[in-house]
Amino acid sequence: MKTVNIQLSSIEDVRNFVNIVGKYDIDIDLSSGRYVVDAKSIMGIFSLDLMKPITLTAHADNCDTLMADIKPFIVE
Repeated sequence: MKTVNIQLSSIEDVRNFVNIVGKYDIDIDLSSGRYVVDAKSIMGIFSLDLMKPITLTAHADNCDTLMADIKPFIVE
């Protein structure tokens, strides 16, 4: 399992992000506060507070390729 913070600043960012994570056959969650949604759900993502970074959790042992693909969205 791997956890990172990401920032989705625009509708275009959300669309690109969902297209990337949709290629992976692993469970990926996004959480903001007490809300947790499927990272592959555009509607779920828009239900979160996107004004601040959100937490991505990938439920897989080897998700290095995923992390490389979403690198533009990762914040420190």
